[in-house]
Amino acid sequence: MLDCKSFEGGHFENCPGLKTNETHVPAEPNQTGTHTWISSAHGNKGRAPYSEAPPRERTRAAFAVAIRAFSVTTDNKHKQKDATSRRFGRENRLLDAAAFRRVFKSADRSRDELFTVLSSKGRRKGARLGLAISKKNCRLAVQRNRLKRAVRESFRLHKEDLDGLDVVVMCQAAAARASNKMLFESLDAHWQKCRNAAG
Repeated sequence: MLDCKSFEGGHFENCPGLKTNETHVPAEPNQTGTHTWISSAHGNKGRAPYSEAPPRERTRAAFAVAIRAFSVTTDNKHKQKDATSRRFGRENRLLDAAAFRRVFKSADRSRDELFTVLSSKGRRKGARLGLAISKKNCRLAVQRNRLKRAVRESFRLHKEDLDGLDVVVMCQAAAARASNKMLFESLDAHWQKCRNAAG
């Protein structure tokens, strides 16, 4: 039988013949070892040496980047200018009754089964559009709105060809039942007649 005088803190003391597997573990880590992530005096032999491009190649690369940036900026400016020239803004509308009266007073007339288009030379630069889509020929509001959108869109696409003209568009009863394709074909023909009449 083992003669163990005391058992304190989970350890046997003064127990002759008792063998344990405990070994001495130092409290402080070995300070003489080296860290693998710190470069040694001979460097990292597995890494390829850094190579820097010659000054001439760097200059050419920077110049190529500058040229590409300039090209993108120029293209964006042209797109913005084209979008601005094609928009239908306030300056492209007949805004008051006096402007409508001037067109009705001295107008060239173009008429088919869908629209009647009046045009006269305006007092301002650029083309201007006035709409007279009446309830008499188009009773439903949704139909009138569709006709107005079609006329504005067609005019927007052709307003550069109508430069200097004030135009008033009135609808016929058949326009309310016509397809969008028929509306645009009719308007294209009217714009051509307006250009021809203006000389």
